[in-house]
Amino acid sequence: MAKRHRLRYGGTSHLPTTEPAMTRIKLYTSLSVLLTCSGLTVAQDVADGFAPEMATAISERTMQSAEKFMVAAANPHATQAGYDVLKRGGNAIDAMVATQLMLGLVEPQSSGLGGGAFLVYYNADENRVTTFDGRETAPMAATPRLFQDDTGEKLKFWDAVVGGLSVGTPGTVRLMFETHKAHGSLDWESLVQPAIDLAENGFPVSDRLNQLIANDVERLSVHPDTKAYFFDAEGAPLPVGHLLKNQAYANTLKSIAAGGADAFYNGPIAQAIVDKVTTAGNPGVLAISDLANYVIKEREPVCVTYRAHDVCGMGPPSSGALTVGQILGALEDYNLSELGPTNVESWRLIGDASRLAFA
Repeated sequence: MAKRHRLRYGGTSHLPTTEPAMTRIKLYTSLSVLLTCSGLTVAQDVADGFAPEMATAISERTMQSAEKFMVAAANPHATQAGYDVLKRGGNAIDAMVATQLMLGLVEPQSSGLGGGAFLVYYNADENRVTTFDGRETAPMAATPRLFQDDTGEKLKFWDAVVGGLSVGTPGTVRLMFETHKAHGSLDWESLVQPAIDLAENGFPVSDRLNQLIANDVERLSVHPDTKAYFFDAEGAPLPVGHLLKNQAYANTLKSIAAGGADAFYNGPIAQAIVDKVTTAGNPGVLAISDLANYVIKEREPVCVTYRAHDVCGMGPPSSGALTVGQILGALEDYNLSELGPTNVESWRLIGDASRLAFA
């Protein structure tokens, strides 16, 4: 069992180590398992000037509640996949696998097999929380000058990002497979199948995906593969409602369903990844050995006490739990419940605390 790092931010703790008179409510932050496309981190001062994903429209949603289980994901197809798994008796890890694989299909701008992931896992039976680090790692051939030009100057952001140069060793597939092997309950192949079916049958292009393609025409048009997949015969972004199929994704998932993570990190799929990265425009240095040697790491969660709650999340290399802890610590002495959710002062306090935490 992993121990928890406990952080204290300002003031004294409201929770002693033993509290027979108090029912401790444990709220565990589910820091995102989803990360954007694989890539090494470029100079932070440059990357901070770019949003990780372009914003589209704000849409209103109805508040939902549940008594037994709930799945929250960025796309209805992914939410449904996870919900169906839980409904037929699967656990949270099973649902995570089905949800993530579906997101890789319907939310390609945010997620995919080529990226990395963090997982915060709470085992209710054992009353314990742990985390798994499946973040991308730099290729072993990477050097301090990887993102510099011939004169030693750092590359412009998009010059570093687009192409093979920024691609790191992906971790998502290994994380899903290994955590399922340790904690899952349903058959692995059955969790992969829903994404295979949708990839072969097709799904309607969402308004969000259409807008994101339209906002990134120049870069998506650089490579023949992305141009063929995201644009129609006239070179226009795929319209909303277009039935988009992805047989290549389905074929890859079939291999992973039958052979597990090893089918991705070794053999033809691994070789195809390396070939693409090293021969694409702006080639990278990823090697077969990088994929073959990739391992996920179980790490101690980082926790902070906020009033009557333990809030635990993913520690470094994620900034999630540390930043959340700093925000909550800065807000603890303010009576936000008295101010209320519609009070502009509440949002000013939250905004200032967030700005300071991310400074």
